Amino acid sequence: MSDDTWSPPPVLLTVDLVILTLRESRLHVLLVERAEDPFRGMLALPGGFLNHDGEEILDAAHRELREETALTAGRVHLEQLAVYGDSGRDPRGRVVSVAHLAIAPELPDPIAGTDATDAAWVPVEAVLSGEVELAFDHHRITMDGIERARAKLEFSSLATAFCREEFTIAELQQVYEAVWGTELDTRNFYRKVQAAKGFIVPIGTDRRSTGGRPARLYRAGPKTVLFPPLIRPTPSAPEENTRKEEE
Repeated sequence: MSDDTWSPPPVLLTVDLVILTLRESRLHVLLVERAEDPFRGMLALPGGFLNHDGEEILDAAHRELREETALTAGRVHLEQLAVYGDSGRDPRGRVVSVAHLAIAPELPDPIAGTDATDAAWVPVEAVLSGEVELAFDHHRITMDGIERARAKLEFSSLATAFCREEFTIAELQQVYEAVWGTELDTRNFYRKVQAAKGFIVPIGTDRRSTGGRPARLYRAGPKTVLFPPLIRPTPSAPEENTRKEEE
């Protein structure tokens, strides 16, 4: 093929958002019901095409966050997750998605945007188990987003993005338990958090009433990398065997 006859293939670019938050101490992901084909009526991650060829990808992610869910950036943690470009992932043609992971504490009930008929927070276990079917390759993207969050909780301060500006260590432990999907020993968790210098810092002498002994308040510290890291517990043998049987 000569250079004179070659032309670049038409490729469309979208952004998709894996938005995670804790609701009633459970990890939830935001899903929208598609109002348009393809996959009309199916649940999907919020997202969409670039508005124009001059729109920056990160700006598009913030715009979709605002337009499709009525959520503003605020304290939302937003990072690029991965690029998904399998040739058959979208029946409309060659569509490449730049997926982003968004995390924030106590996000409000969403409002569906212009190309969605509904939007709702869905427990992640319903997606991971396959109980909830998603359009396109959004199940894979969602699983990747959840695993990114789980992994980063070990080595970074990402857990504080799930918390309010002021929080207790018990509330921080709830984040780890919800994201990792396992219970943690309270004393061991407290010791490990305190050992990670700069992870969290106390707020004066302020304490929050929890129905028992008032708990000390903390805020996110200056360190973004945890040392020593908080390593995820290894699943027990019975749990691992059950997981393999389900697969």
